[in-house]
Amino acid sequence: MMNKKGFTVITYVFLIVLLVISVVPFYLMIINSTHSSVEILTKFNLLPGRELANNYVTMQSHVNIWRGFLNSIFIAVPYTLLVGYFGALTAYGFAKYTFRFKKVLWSLVIASMMIPSQLSLIGFYQLNLRLHLLNSYIPFIIPGIANATTVFFLHQMIQSVPSSMIEAARIDGCSEFGIFNRVVLPCVIPGIATMCIFSFVSCWNNYMGPLIIMTDNERYTMPVMIAMIKGLYLSNYGAMYLAIAISVVPILIVYIFLSKYIINGLTAGSMKG
Repeated sequence: MMNKKGFTVITYVFLIVLLVISVVPFYLMIINSTHSSVEILTKFNLLPGRELANNYVTMQSHVNIWRGFLNSIFIAVPYTLLVGYFGALTAYGFAKYTFRFKKVLWSLVIASMMIPSQLSLIGFYQLNLRLHLLNSYIPFIIPGIANATTVFFLHQMIQSVPSSMIEAARIDGCSEFGIFNRVVLPCVIPGIATMCIFSFVSCWNNYMGPLIIMTDNERYTMPVMIAMIKGLYLSNYGAMYLAIAISVVPILIVYIFLSKYIINGLTAGSMKG
């Protein structure tokens, strides 16, 4: 029978292997961004090269990558904030309130999760055409108010919040929004942080939407601009890897920042209003 020490060693070896598997793709992406296309295609590179400056000049000469970076930030940040707050607010309404047609509306929320987003592209375009919102950031930000996946994910967490805490806050004279903001919201911070990570990554990597809605090249987001490098200048692999490396940085920052709230939120209490 395996002793405790042997089991610990195997566990650490397994975790180290998983760490290496997770880190190696990012490492190779950064290394390839410093090499020329010939070097990338002809050999396997593990050490940095000397073509970083040339790759940057090549990338900037074809697309304004920093403009695309800012465009993605302007869309992804408010979208993520709307997803987190209004998703939790809607889930709170379904979890703790009783109203007419509640089961029907909840069924609609669940059913909407089963419809692929690609099926709504034509209707999405026509709607924004009639609202004169083409070439605008609004079509990608406002939908964050109604995110069925976030509502479904947070619904169960909010149901576990003791109703006695809500009733106590209500007796103390706290408003309904005050109860949500000061009692319920702190209790579900881990779930909100988790959904914000997924929502930010999904919005940041959205390629098809901006490609269809945006008509001005200066309003394209990072995924579209990276595709332009890949499609029009296929031989510039170094420039393409550099653009991808730049686009990954915000995702890593968001994950590092919000993962702290996931851990701390597990033991966070709530403030009675």
